[in-house]
Amino acid sequence: MTKKIAFVFPGQGSQSVGMGKDLYENFEAAKSVFDTADKVLSKSITTICFEGPEDDLKQTVNTQPSIVTMSIAVLEAFKSQLNIEPYATAGHSLGEYCAMYCSGVMDLETTLKAIQKRADLMGATKGGAMAAILNAPEGSLEKALEEASSVGYVDVANYNSPAQVVITGDEAAVAKAGELLSQAGARRVVPLAVSGAFHSKFMESAGKEFAGFVSELSLNDAKIPVYTNVDAQATTLGSDFTEKMPRQIYSSVHWTQTIENMAGEGVDTIIEIGPGKVLSGLVKKINPGIKTYNIYDKESLENTLSTLKEELALA
Repeated sequence: MTKKIAFVFPGQGSQSVGMGKDLYENFEAAKSVFDTADKVLSKSITTICFEGPEDDLKQTVNTQPSIVTMSIAVLEAFKSQLNIEPYATAGHSLGEYCAMYCSGVMDLETTLKAIQKRADLMGATKGGAMAAILNAPEGSLEKALEEASSVGYVDVANYNSPAQVVITGDEAAVAKAGELLSQAGARRVVPLAVSGAFHSKFMESAGKEFAGFVSELSLNDAKIPVYTNVDAQATTLGSDFTEKMPRQIYSSVHWTQTIENMAGEGVDTIIEIGPGKVLSGLVKKINPGIKTYNIYDKESLENTLSTLKEELALA
């Protein structure tokens, strides 16, 4: 039986100083991506990724292009060692840009310019707060959001897994909702250190400005379906990406629904490509039946290659 493999790409928060360095030093395909990013963005993404300092790396204007560059470098290193075409792709928030690149919607230069523009607009939008909610009892989230909305705007930023959502909005309303969810029995409420309320209506003006930028891009139809954050649907038309990319900035990330929809289409294997292992952990919580792999450095790339080659030979 042939495996149905999806490639997924992580979002903000997965970065760490040093990421991608051993791939850069060992794989020409990875080095080429980093060198292109330095040239296209007129700043040293290689230095920010490999040496930091961390304070520079965690600024949104640097984080987003750094993670995208590193993830695409990993992808290209992987592809240079194993010719494998996924059945589908997806990315968490900014990771969606790597998925679009992987699926042929944008070339490398366009992807880098688009993520830098997105990062500049999001980084310049201040105000608001975000908090992660772990293991909220069923029905308590909707009730808390409704009650907290009396003190301000609050919404769901990310549906990460059945056990984890992230809320976003006015500081007072996010704090109030967190308090209500703690009282209702949520295991933990974790305020997030972010520069603004991502995936909320705080980002609408950034999204609208981004729409003007995106309308000038030449986007291809996807060769491989991309499951998009805004609706968790398999998307292939270039015109649909033009419409969804700006909306994604101020809409909820439907990650749980994305993985469920992929599983419904028969995806049985997911390879997380890029820094960290966050998405693999979420996938296990959403659908424990899906086999997950991570590729984020030379060692994990080699381990995944040997296991996959063995499994594909047996399939």
